[in-house]
Amino acid sequence: MSLPRIEVLDEVDSTNAEARRRAEAGEAGPLWITAARQTAGRGRRGRTWETGQGNLAATLLFITDRPPGEAAQISFIAALAVADLADAFVPAAKVTLKWPNDPMIAGQKTSGILVESGQHPDGGLWVAVGVGVNLASPPEASERPATSFAAHMTGPPPGPLDALGVLAEAFERWRRVWQTSGFAVIADAWTRRAHGLGEVCTARLGHETVFGIAEGLDADGALRLRLPDGMLRRITAGDVFFGEA
Repeated sequence: MSLPRIEVLDEVDSTNAEARRRAEAGEAGPLWITAARQTAGRGRRGRTWETGQGNLAATLLFITDRPPGEAAQISFIAALAVADLADAFVPAAKVTLKWPNDPMIAGQKTSGILVESGQHPDGGLWVAVGVGVNLASPPEASERPATSFAAHMTGPPPGPLDALGVLAEAFERWRRVWQTSGFAVIADAWTRRAHGLGEVCTARLGHETVFGIAEGLDADGALRLRLPDGMLRRITAGDVFFGEA
């Protein structure tokens, strides 16, 4: 299986920002960009992403002819790839995925995924899939409970480059499934790992907060939420929380 090349940087503002600059300058990839240190790492919704020493920060850059809505499905592929990475080092029973794309270990966040895209100068859409994984330590300042691989291992955690090698292989494997079999297979695989299915959750949707029971993914990746009145609500963007508001 042929994998994208990997470029290793000592320091960068963020690997996603570097991928954007490369794409706008004509780089087509596929290319993994990783850095030992990020000075301005970013997460979803403009949040800061802290990359501590020994943790992984990497972005996959590629171009696609898929429309933006379909290209965004790549976030679920990234989540599955991180779950496979986690399986290689911690007990698989502890690894789950929280909608939309938060890999968890023992119910605590261990990774963040940020997908960005834009028009490539040579045509098509460039896509940057940013992945941060807490290998050695969780962030010092976190809005929600976070953990690391090391906290669930008896030995030392994998180094960032070793982890990226496993991640890149898993990502390519799931990308090929998506390419050949469509998103429904990805959605099924994601649902089998889903955190909180059948449980009451809170969904924060910008200026609205709704409560319901998480039932699973629709074919397009939306979360199905059963409201107290029995109506079904499709959640296409926002944050969901289980066991706390």
